[in-house]
Amino acid sequence: MKRKGIILLILISLYNAEMFGQQTNTSSDRIIKVDYNKAAGKLNTMFKECIGAGRANEGLRADWQQQLAMTKKECDFKYIRMHGLLSDDMAVYREDSKGNPEYNYQYIDVLYDFILSIKMKPFVELGFMPEALASGKETIFWWKGNVTPPKDYKKWEDLIRNLTQHFTERYGAEEVKTWYFEVWNEPNLSPGFWTGTQTDYFKLYEYAARGIKTVNPAYKVGGPATAGAAWVPETIDFCAKNNVPLDFISTHTYGVKQGYLDEFGTSGTVLNKEDSSISGDVINSRNQISNSAKPKLELHYTEWSSSYTPADPVHDSYHSAAYILQKLKQVGNAANSMSYWVFTDIFEEPGPRFTPFHGGFGLLNTQGIKKPAYFSYSLLNKLGETELQNKDTSSWAAKNAKGDVQVLFWDFTNTHPGDKVWNQTYYVQDLPSQSKGTVKIEVDGLQKGKYNLEIYKVGYKTNDAYADYLAMNKPNQLTIDQVKKIKEHNNGAPILTEKVVIDSKGTYRKDFKINENDVVLFNFVKQ
Repeated sequence: MKRKGIILLILISLYNAEMFGQQTNTSSDRIIKVDYNKAAGKLNTMFKECIGAGRANEGLRADWQQQLAMTKKECDFKYIRMHGLLSDDMAVYREDSKGNPEYNYQYIDVLYDFILSIKMKPFVELGFMPEALASGKETIFWWKGNVTPPKDYKKWEDLIRNLTQHFTERYGAEEVKTWYFEVWNEPNLSPGFWTGTQTDYFKLYEYAARGIKTVNPAYKVGGPATAGAAWVPETIDFCAKNNVPLDFISTHTYGVKQGYLDEFGTSGTVLNKEDSSISGDVINSRNQISNSAKPKLELHYTEWSSSYTPADPVHDSYHSAAYILQKLKQVGNAANSMSYWVFTDIFEEPGPRFTPFHGGFGLLNTQGIKKPAYFSYSLLNKLGETELQNKDTSSWAAKNAKGDVQVLFWDFTNTHPGDKVWNQTYYVQDLPSQSKGTVKIEVDGLQKGKYNLEIYKVGYKTNDAYADYLAMNKPNQLTIDQVKKIKEHNNGAPILTEKVVIDSKGTYRKDFKINENDVVLFNFVKQ
């Protein structure tokens, strides 16, 4: 009897342990509880204020323009920023035999006319140096943007003034007042993007700012457009002490642990494990501004991404979708815009790419195939104009004036194995996602009536174009049929649509199983 009693006690203990384990899992289920009637205020849409593109000349291509028009329609970015507006392939500047400047804006006009035609605006990056105005021969990128200071700062100022005057005459002062003029790109990466010193950059900035403000004092000019969130206090101090106009701060940050410049995509990278990666830089920049002589300056992160190299497969991976949302959520109200670098793999800094998926920066690949990262922005764009109160840190809840409600939630899990493994080795693999349990969605205060509930998802093998490409054994070239097949399988359509009837209690409940790095949108469309 004694032995039987011990066995019985062990069995009871095991049973209780099993039940306790189940209870623990249940109690740890993630709950997203929102109320239609409890608003947090107007939704902050800094995430879609601006998007990046490689260089201005690429914007003259038909496929680039087609992709941007689609991206505008589905993601609704307001501004677009790109390099090389003043480079020689845009035919902006030359000098006659006597050294007199000659200006030409025909290529810029074609590009900017198109951008404005699709209801976007330029975030004008002033660079690089026209060859005829340059003090040296040093260049960057396959397309050889000149990175030297001007041989004559007065001619530099005259060029910027003339260009600004041209914009005013062509588009009107009221339109140009809504633009941003940013002086140069990453001048702290010397000799990469700038062969001069910090002092030389401040001189370049001062002359450019003067040229812009001479045309119209209401036009917005800023910088320093640095890599790694650098030079923010120094730029503000310089402008404050020298009475130089400064309307906004711009700078950049990337989510890998080493370096800032990988011109030809040859270095190995490691996704930063720190939770404050990206967001820590942005919040610090905001604090630097708040503690400066110009505490109310706008802050624009005119480049950001998981990685600074155009050959990092994390950009193609389904992990990027949740990563983007997590970082944007963490940034909160610290930045006025977070411009993702870039919208398309039509991007030739390291030269034209030879394969359809190569770790390029783009939300879209060269053929216009939507990567998981693209859907982060298209789903964000479905959120209504009013944010709902929500304690969950990896979700947004919102509503619109029609009575529709949206709950966008995700799991971001950094599964990267650590510093000994490069992204270039890890993210090219088939990487199945593991379960992260159940998310309990609770929406109260809904208006009585009928809804169509649309459920959208991005994750492993769901709107995961790279997985399809991998299953095709990564062909170096895609056929027309292969492109069509990948696009159809990754079109961002709802994975489920169901009819929902809300009674007078106004309550909806649903348990939803989620895996690592899943992104899910519940969109309640009022009928």
